[in-house]
Order: sequence, then C-alpha cells, then structure tokens
Amino acid sequence: MKLAVVGATGLVGSEILEVLKERNFQYDELLLVASARSVGKVVEYQGKAHTIIGLEDAVAAKPDVAIFSAGGSTSLEWAPKFAEVGTIVIDNSSAWRMDPTKKLIVPEINGSAIMIDDRIIANPNCSTIQMVLVLGPLHERYGINRVIVSTYQSVTGSGKGAVDQMMAERNGETPDMVYPHKIDMNVLPHIDVFQENGYTKEEMKMTNETVKILGDPNVKVSATCVRIPTMGGHSEAVNIEFDNPYDLTEVREILSKVPGLVIQDDVANNVYPMPLTAHKKDEVFVGRIRKDESKENALNLWIVADNLRKGAATNAVQIAQYVSEHNLVL
Repeated sequence: MKLAVVGATGLVGSEILEVLKERNFQYDELLLVASARSVGKVVEYQGKAHTIIGLEDAVAAKPDVAIFSAGGSTSLEWAPKFAEVGTIVIDNSSAWRMDPTKKLIVPEINGSAIMIDDRIIANPNCSTIQMVLVLGPLHERYGINRVIVSTYQSVTGSGKGAVDQMMAERNGETPDMVYPHKIDMNVLPHIDVFQENGYTKEEMKMTNETVKILGDPNVKVSATCVRIPTMGGHSEAVNIEFDNPYDLTEVREILSKVPGLVIQDDVANNVYPMPLTAHKKDEVFVGRIRKDESKENALNLWIVADNLRKGAATNAVQIAQYVSEHNLVL
C-alpha cells in the first residue's frame, strides 16, 4: 500500500495524518504532498522524516490511494491524473460530489456502493456527513419526506485564517478578514457564497448531497447554515418529518446501533452534545431527541460532530480503510 496525502500541511491534511496514526492505518510508503511553496520542507511523522513533494512527483509515484484535501480547483485538475495511473482518489473538496459518475460516500451509510472501478470517490460536506449518519437508518425504517436543518458551524470550517481572525478579534487586535464581518461575539447567517435562489452554496450542498447519499429524490431538505465563534465542531438542530408513524423508544434503539453514532440525551443531568466535548473525537453525537408536538410524524433532535474529524479527515480515512479491507485497490 502506497498512500499519498495531498494537502498534507493544511488544517484537514494535518488531521488526516493524526487519524491515520490513531487508527493504525497500514501502509508501506507514505507520500506527503503539498503546494509549491511547501515542497522540499521536511515533516516529522511517526518517527520518520518525510520530505514534502509536489503533485507531479506524486502522480509519477503511482500511489494506491490518495486522500485529497487541497481545494476544488486542485482536485478538478489533478484527481483525474492520479486516477489515470490507477490511484483511488478520496477527495475532500466539493469538486466531484454532485458528479453523477462519482460516488458520494459515508461508509456507515452507503460504503457498499463503492465498486472496483471507482477511482475518484467524493467525501461529503462536513455538515452533511454528521446529519446523514442519523437520517440514513431512520429513513430506512420510517421513510423521510422532509428535513429542516439549522446549523451552528465552527470557524475551523473556514480554515486557519478564520481561526486567526476570531482569535485576533478576541485579543483586541486588527485581523486579516476572512469573513465580511467580525466573527467574535457575532453570528453570521452566511456560509459560502449566495446563490440566485437566496440560499448559500453550503445550504444547497446539504440539500443536494443528502438526497444523493440517501439515494431518494423524494427527500426534501431545507437548510440554514450559520457560522458561530466556536471551535471544536459543528452543531445542527434537525427537524425530520416521516412518511410513517414512529416510536420514540424505537428511534433511540435504532440510533444506538449505528456505528460511530453516540446518543447523549440525559437532559435531567444536562447531558447533550456540544462542540466542546465533541472536539478531537471521531464519533457523531446526537441528543435532545423529542417529538415535534406541532406536526404529526415529526421528530426534533440535535447533532454535533468535530467537523475536522468525522466531517472531513475521519470519513476520508474510513473510506480508505474500506477500499483497502475490501480489496478494491488495483
């Protein structure tokens, strides 16, 4: 197994390396790949010195698997070049997610969709991943016709520059602005760019990706995505409307059996998911599970996950583990 991490020096790239180490991912050779300004730098990892290489050298090395976290334009240009030499590309950007010829994978929900000839596999949006881990098994049991979700997303979702902006503001300094407004002590109902329909690109990602992963165009999703001045993870208030009546006890039982999903729902003792406690964890946490008393067959719940972990790095590594364990590497 020859493994490449493309974008190895970024926030998500660094988290991928951490997850690979924690999960004891087995490889024979590791290639750390980054942009031209990082090429030649030496990175210490797992007791070995690794020299950062460029994309051309990485393609020439013909890795078995390449986990990409280098932005959409890089993925559009370079993922096909890796695929042409037989590499399985697992891409964290939005470049390939809605391409009808590419699989959009959350392993616990639709990992079995990956086939031997899939050379580019898309990692979903961070907010979508944590939500579909809950929606998938409930849709299978009760049938979902509508989802209304409001997100409360960490600044880490915008990268290091956004974290720097928030911390500079918090320290009374003048920051380099990533956001159009101050983020510390503020809330921005604006993630990614606005579309002609008035929704942001992030909101439409959640709508379209959820439908693709669940494989059911009848599922309708309405999202409002909000950036808040926190770190540690994204939170979501989710309202689900089912086709059929549901039993709250059975809902909890179904969710308790989902791999990687943890129920934290003991309101008598103030136990519920929070970014502070989800930070650096691979699991998705769900709580505040309760009937929607305003609508028949509707359910409310609260979902939290570390967006750099399950929302990006962990899910990508899990896909790599899946293709390795199922002998999908050529």
